[in-house]
Amino acid sequence: MKRPPMRRLIALLAVLALAMGAIVLRLSVLQVSQARAYRSYALDQRLHTVTLPASRGRVLDRSDEAMAISLPARDVYVDPRYVTEPWDEAQTISRILGLKVRDLVPQLTADTTFVYVARQVDLETAGRLERLHLAGVGFLPSSRRAYPAGPLAPQVLGFVGVDGVGLAGLELEYQSVLAGKPGERTQELDPSGQPIVGGIDAERLPAPGSDLVVTMDRDFQFQVQAALEEAVKANQAQGGTVIVMDPRTGDIYAMATYPWFDPKEFATAKPATWRNRAVTDVFEPGSVNKVITAAATVQERSLPLDELLLVPWKMRVGDFVIHDAHPHGVEQMTLGDVVAQSSNIGAVEVAERLGAPRLATYLSKFGLGQVTGIGFPGESAGMMLPLYLWSDTSLATMAYGQGIAVTPLQMISVYATIANGGVWVRPRLVRGTVDPQGAFHPAAPSPTRRVVSDATSQMVTRMLAYAVKAGTGTAAQIPGFRVAGKTGTARIPKPTGGYYADRYFASFIGYLPASDPKVVIAAILDRPTTVYGGVAAAPLFQQVARYAIERLGIAPGNAVPPPPHAIPAR
Repeated sequence: MKRPPMRRLIALLAVLALAMGAIVLRLSVLQVSQARAYRSYALDQRLHTVTLPASRGRVLDRSDEAMAISLPARDVYVDPRYVTEPWDEAQTISRILGLKVRDLVPQLTADTTFVYVARQVDLETAGRLERLHLAGVGFLPSSRRAYPAGPLAPQVLGFVGVDGVGLAGLELEYQSVLAGKPGERTQELDPSGQPIVGGIDAERLPAPGSDLVVTMDRDFQFQVQAALEEAVKANQAQGGTVIVMDPRTGDIYAMATYPWFDPKEFATAKPATWRNRAVTDVFEPGSVNKVITAAATVQERSLPLDELLLVPWKMRVGDFVIHDAHPHGVEQMTLGDVVAQSSNIGAVEVAERLGAPRLATYLSKFGLGQVTGIGFPGESAGMMLPLYLWSDTSLATMAYGQGIAVTPLQMISVYATIANGGVWVRPRLVRGTVDPQGAFHPAAPSPTRRVVSDATSQMVTRMLAYAVKAGTGTAAQIPGFRVAGKTGTARIPKPTGGYYADRYFASFIGYLPASDPKVVIAAILDRPTTVYGGVAAAPLFQQVARYAIERLGIAPGNAVPPPPHAIPAR
C-alpha cells in the first residue's frame, strides 16, 4: 500500500492544530474573559423573584371603626410550558373559580411563561385549587380591599384596583400613606420550578402601610345616607347631597351623595356614581347665597338694619325681568325681612347699595371661586366671573345666587364661617394616621382666616334664625332648639344658555344651636318635583339635624333675638 505523501500529512496536522487551537482559544474566552457574563446568564435563568405585597393600611372613622380593610388573598397564575392537558385543567379551574372554559384554554396554551388566571382570590377558594397540584398553576400572595359597612361613603372613600393601587377618593389621595412598601423574595429554581437545595433564597420583608383616620362618623354617615335616599325618593328627585360639618374645626362628620355604589363592585357601577359631587360638581346656589350679600351689607354698613326698603314682586334689570318666587304687592322690608322671606328683589336692592366691587370682594373672601383645599382629588373651584367681566345684571343675579356656580362644600363653608363667629376654617376629612407600630399622628389643625367680624356673624345668625322661625325655613324647625338657616331654590342653566323652566336645585343650609353652633348641615336635592328648598330640602335638614343632636349630644342652647324691625311672615 502506497504511503500518503509527507506533505499531505503535514497539511492535515496543521489543520488539526489550528482547529484545536481555535477550540482552546474559544474555551479560554468562554471560561476566562466571558466566564462572569455566562455565569450571570445561567443564574438569571435559575433565579425567580416574587414581589411580596405590603399590607395596605385601614381607613378608620373618628371612633376607630373600620371603614376599609385589606384581607389576605392569592393571585392565581399559570406557566403554559408545563400544562400538558389544557382542556382538562381549564374545566377544573372553571369549576372552582367560576371562570369560563373558553377564556381559560387560550391562557393555558399561550406562548409565554406567565399568565394571570385570576386576581385577589379569597384564601379558601385558592386553597381548594392549590390542593389539586395542577401542572403549571402557581399562586402569589395578594390582598383584596373590603368595606365592612358596604356602600357607606363610597364616593369619599373611593376604591382600589386589582394591583392594590387607589383609583378614586381618599384611597387615591392617600395612596402613599396607605400602600406601604412592597418586599420581595428571590429563589433559585430548577427547570421544573422547584427550589434548588442550597441555592439562593433571599427575602426582603414588606413594610405595611399606615392607617388613615378620617373625621367621619360611621354610624352618623349611615343615618345620613338613609335620610338622603328617603328624601330623594319622596321628592322624586334625580339625586342629592348632604354634608355635616363642625364649624369650629372643619371636621366633616358625614358626606353623602345619592345615588351611590358598592365599592367592592365598582367596575360594574356607572362611572357617574363614582364622583363625590359634594366636592367635584358645581351648581348655582340660588337664595342660600343671600347670606353673603347680607353679611357683606352688615359688615360694610352699607344699609341701616332698620331701614325699610320698598320691595315690588318684580323689576327690570338691564335686559332681564327679575321677580320673587310669588306675586305680591309692594312691601316694606328690612334686610332681616329680605333674608327671612328670601326676596330676590330685596336682595337686588340691598346689593345695589353695597356695590359690585364690595360684593365681589366678599364672594371671594368667603371662598367662592377657589378650592377649599380639603385634600380630595378633583376638587372644583367653582365658577365666578372676575369683576371686570360682570355685566349690568351680574350684581343683581349674584346677589341672590344665580350666575355663579359653587360646590356644596364651598357653600356649607360659607355658613360654617358665619356659625364660627366670622372665621373661615378649611374643611377636612382626615384627623391623622396610625403608623404600623400603633402610634397616632394627628393631622395639622385646619388653617383659618377672618372674613367678617363676630358682631356681623351674630347679626346674620339672628336673620337666619328668624328665617327658620317665621320665614321660608319653618320646615327646618326642631322643638326646643333654635335653628339658623336659609332655603334656596335655584334654576338649572341650559348648556346652550338660559335656564330650564322646570328644573331646580332645592337646598337648605343651616346650623344649630343658633346661639352656640356645634354643627352645620347642607341638604341639597337635584331636580325634585316639589321644587322649593323650603318644601324639599328643609325637612331633610331637620331629619339629619335630629340625628346630629342625638349622636353628638348637642344641647338646646339659648334663644336669639330677631333682627331689627322684622315684620310678620306673609
